[in-house]
Amino acid sequence: HHITPSTVCEIGCGAGEILRQLQDKLDEKCMFCGYDISPQAIGMAQGKANERLQFKLADIQEEHGKAFDLILVMDVLEHIEDRFGFLYNIKPKAEYKIFHVSLTVSVQTVLRKRGLLKVRDEYGMVNYFTKETLLQTLKDAGYEIIDHFYTSGCTDLPTHEFKRKLMKYPRKLLFTLNQDFASRVLGGYRLLVLTK
Repeated sequence: HHITPSTVCEIGCGAGEILRQLQDKLDEKCMFCGYDISPQAIGMAQGKANERLQFKLADIQEEHGKAFDLILVMDVLEHIEDRFGFLYNIKPKAEYKIFHVSLTVSVQTVLRKRGLLKVRDEYGMVNYFTKETLLQTLKDAGYEIIDHFYTSGCTDLPTHEFKRKLMKYPRKLLFTLNQDFASRVLGGYRLLVLTK
């Protein structure tokens, strides 16, 4: 989409690796700032800080007068209790936002007695989405959807869990045939969404 930001912010930056890697890929004049409310995460991120990459222990919603060209919200929205308040509060802070969100609602998670509860217990997720409910949530909060596509960590990333290894093959096959159907039935996918 030919977006060339001069300032990039990541909300919930964790250890800062996404911003560090983006710094290598984007223009050398681009400035980066990572926000997280976890002291441990910011402690890990500080080792990656430099003159163009800064990290801040703060909630960006409480930062007044801060504006960026691009905001990244990577695997964070699932954990925000007041998701609409959060979406409204960050909207004016950048022209473009990129969201990466787990699509946790699928036939297999609903059929398993503790499917969604396991996701809540293990990963602290309090919001559960399908592709359609995520896109509608963003629209309801006033965002314009520019583009979106699935990411497939469930099939591309290594795992030591036998059940996850076993599910890789049917997920890959079904995803090749129909991406939406694979996500709705077997789950395990995330959606990357570019918005304004």
